[in-house]
Amino acid sequence: MTGYKPSMSEHTFGFIFHPISIKEDVSRKWPWVGKILTEGQINFFSRFFPPVDISHIQGIISEATGESAEGWFVACPYTPPTMMRLPVQEVYRKIVACGKRLSEKGAKIVGLGAYTSVVGDAGRTIAERLEVPVTTGDSYTVYIAVEAMREAAHVMDIDIREAKVAVVGATGAIGSTCAELLAKDVPEIVLVGRRLDALESTRERCEGALARVHTSTDITAIYDADLILTVTSATHSVIEPHHLKPGAVVCDVARPRDVSRRVFEQRDDVLVIEGGMVEVPGPVDFGFDFGFPRGKSFACMAETIALALEGRYEDYTIGKHISIEQAKEIGEIATRHGFRLSGFRTFEKPVTEEHIARVRERAQQTGRTWRPSY
Repeated sequence: MTGYKPSMSEHTFGFIFHPISIKEDVSRKWPWVGKILTEGQINFFSRFFPPVDISHIQGIISEATGESAEGWFVACPYTPPTMMRLPVQEVYRKIVACGKRLSEKGAKIVGLGAYTSVVGDAGRTIAERLEVPVTTGDSYTVYIAVEAMREAAHVMDIDIREAKVAVVGATGAIGSTCAELLAKDVPEIVLVGRRLDALESTRERCEGALARVHTSTDITAIYDADLILTVTSATHSVIEPHHLKPGAVVCDVARPRDVSRRVFEQRDDVLVIEGGMVEVPGPVDFGFDFGFPRGKSFACMAETIALALEGRYEDYTIGKHISIEQAKEIGEIATRHGFRLSGFRTFEKPVTEEHIARVRERAQQTGRTWRPSY
C-alpha cells in the first residue's frame, strides 16, 4: 500500500469503468495520448496496460446519518469491442486486477461500471475472485431508469396510463426488470430482443400486470411506441432516426449508446435522455470529468456509494436476474441517504425546459404528416 493515503472515512468504495469513445475518454486523463495516437493504436496498446488509477472521490455526506464516504475510480483499459473480442477469462483477469487495486486502496465494496458489469456471468465470477464484495449497480439503474421514463413522459405531456411502451434489450438483466416494472403502469408494452425464447421468459414475468404484452425480434416494432426504454449490450447503435414517431421519448440506458447520434442531429421532434442523472449528497468531488455536471453520477455509481453509506458490504447486484424487490430496496436506501434523480442529459448536453418545449412544438407539427416507414 506504499504511496496510498489512509482512508479518513469508515465508509469506502471503489468503482471500475472503462473507455467507451476511446480517443475522447483517454484524452480526459492524458490529452497528449489522444492527440498523438490513433484510435486503433490506443486500442492495441491498451491490452497491455495495467489498471489505471483515475481519481480519489471525496465529499460525499449522507443526509440520513451525516456520515461521509470516500472512494476511488480505477479504469479497466479495455473498450467494449475489445472485451467482446478477447477470451472471457482474459477479461476477467483484468477486471479482477482492477478490483484488487481498489481493495488495496481501502475500498470495502467495488462497483462494476458499463461493460465490466455484463461480461460473462454479470459479476458472479468477479465476485468469487475478489475478497471484497461486488455490485454491478444494475438494481439502482433499473430504479432510476423507470423514474426517468416516468418523469420524461410527464414533461412531454404523455399520460403513461395511456401510453404504448417499448423495451429494447428486454431479455437482459436491466431490461427485463424495467419491463416488469413498467408493465404495472401502462396498457401496452412491446418487448424487443434478439431471441424469442428469452423474450418469452420476460413476457412471463410481465404477464398478469396491467399491460398487454407483445414480443418481437424486429426493431421496427418500436415505430408507434410513445415511450422507449433501450438497454442492449450492442457495441453499436440500434435505434436510427426513422425508427421513431414524432413526440416519442427514448430513455437510453446503454453504454455504448443504443441511440444513433443521427437521431440527435436529424430528429428535433423526439426527446432522447440518457437514463437519468443522479444527484449525490454532499459537496462531492469525483476528481475526474466523466461528462456529467459536478455532483452528478450514473445510477450504477450511486448504488455502490449508497451501499457503502449503508454499511451493506455484501455482494448486492450480481448475475443476470434483478428482482423488483431488490430494485425497490436500493431505491429506498439511496433516497434515505439523499440520492435522487436530477435532470436529464442527451449526447453530453443538458436537457433544458426550452429544449423540451421545442421538441413538443416540433412533434405537433411533424405528427400531422408522419407515417411509420414499414
